[in-house]
Amino acid sequence: MHMQRLEKIWLAFGVAMLAVFLLVIGVSAFALGAQPPSEHHHMIDPTKVNETAPFDQPGVRQVAKDEYEAVIVAWTFAYTAGTGEDANVVRVPAGSTVHFTVTSQDVVHGFEIPGTNVNFMVEPGQVSQASHKFTKKGEYLILCNEYCGAAHELMMMKLIVT
Repeated sequence: MHMQRLEKIWLAFGVAMLAVFLLVIGVSAFALGAQPPSEHHHMIDPTKVNETAPFDQPGVRQVAKDEYEAVIVAWTFAYTAGTGEDANVVRVPAGSTVHFTVTSQDVVHGFEIPGTNVNFMVEPGQVSQASHKFTKKGEYLILCNEYCGAAHELMMMKLIVT
C-alpha cells in the first residue's frame, strides 16, 4: 500500500500523541500515586453500622446556629434518621445548612435531593457526606438513585423545611 508523505507524518503524529497520553496517565497513576478525590473518605465496618458512632444514634442534631447534622443510615429499601414514627423524616428550619452524613449497611444505594446539589453514592461501610443550605420552606424528597433491589422505587425519605 502506498502512503503519501503527509499521511505518514499525521499517522506518526497521532501515534506519538497516543503514546504521550498513555505515558502521562501511567506516570500520574502509578509513580505519583494519583487517586480519585477522597476528601471525606472514612470507612467503618458495614456489619457493625448500628454499633458505630454516630450511626448508632441516627437523627438530626443542631451543631451551630443555623447548622444541623443529619446522620442517616441507608438499608434495604429505606433510610433511617432516628427511631419511632418519624424515623424517615428530617425536619430543619428554613435558612439552615444541613450536613448529611450517610452510610449503608447492606448494598450500594444513592442519596439524591432533587433541586439541590446533594447527590452521591452510599456504599456499605463508607461514610459519605454532603452539605446544603435550605432557604425555601417546603417538603423535599430524598431518593435512592442507584438500583438496590426489587423494591428500589419505594426507597425514599422526606426532608421538611419549616
